[in-house]
Amino acid sequence: LDAGELATLESQLGHWHELARRHRVPLIELQEKSDTLQQELDRLRGSGETLDRLLAEQKTAMSDWQKAAAGLSAVRQQAGEQLGASVSALMAELGMAGGKFVVELEANADTIPQLHGAERCEFLVSANPGQPPRPLRKVASGGELARISLAIEVATLGLDPTPTMVFDEVDAGIGGAIAEVVGQKLRALGKGCQVLCVTHLPQVAAQAAAHLVVTKDQSGERAVVRIEPIHGTRKARVTELARMLGDRQARSAQRHAEELLGG
Repeated sequence: LDAGELATLESQLGHWHELARRHRVPLIELQEKSDTLQQELDRLRGSGETLDRLLAEQKTAMSDWQKAAAGLSAVRQQAGEQLGASVSALMAELGMAGGKFVVELEANADTIPQLHGAERCEFLVSANPGQPPRPLRKVASGGELARISLAIEVATLGLDPTPTMVFDEVDAGIGGAIAEVVGQKLRALGKGCQVLCVTHLPQVAAQAAAHLVVTKDQSGERAVVRIEPIHGTRKARVTELARMLGDRQARSAQRHAEELLGG
């Protein structure tokens, strides 16, 4: 035995055990830990070049986003003006003469790139002439909101993939010829999707392809709601429309119901 070589080996082993304790790994995994640290060191040595490359990529990505956002803004501006004009015209047809619909583009508060572009869209509406347009979500009543929604859907007919639309209170505050126009617009929507409309107006109901009669009965302390489809002949539809007109037995109501159904 060489005492000097033994002392050297024992010192080296002690050093390895100390390294294993310092890095909290078993002695047998010390070489693997050394390789991992060496790889990290190599990456850090090139961190300056990596940072420069990432900054250049970020600048390019920002430029690309700004170009795409500017193009989207231009398209939005044009589409917003067209939608505003179309919806405003339909609002007049739906009994909101003098009303105005505006699509406002509001720039984002910060310059951080956003998934949906450089601005957000706000729908503004004025239901009466002389009033400045204000946010639709704040000023429209239930009936106005239903009719404006109908106008938007009609204006964008064929662009919306929604399979079913439900309208309630769309006939609030209207009647006569305007109600018939509302029914016609709903019927036009029904050619592209399923449209369900809750209505008290026979002029609207007459435009439907199918009718469901909703009744509510008081049974003790409970109210029971029944929904029954009108099956069968045209006569059944005429009878129900005459009931909505006020008297299902009156000849005048029957004639009016026949006129509403047409054909």
